Amino acid sequence: MPPNPQPDWVVVRRRAIGDQIRAARIHANLTQQRVAETAGLDRPSLNRIEQGHVAPRIDTLIRIADAVGVPLATFIRQ
Repeated sequence: MPPNPQPDWVVVRRRAIGDQIRAARIHANLTQQRVAETAGLDRPSLNRIEQGHVAPRIDTLIRIADAVGVPLATFIRQ
């Protein structure tokens, strides 16, 4: 049985979080590959997170924030 689709507003927020991750990474002048390796991910996984295609676990967000050098709250501010 397929999972229930998320409401549109959840998808919009997930994409916004991905945009915040991308912006912080670029501001830190880091590549996806570098951040992924530091955070213990593969580059395609980080790309899917940045694109908002997947919802990362909080532990993954913490590792990404650490790899980019920003507080976790940076990613979830509206």
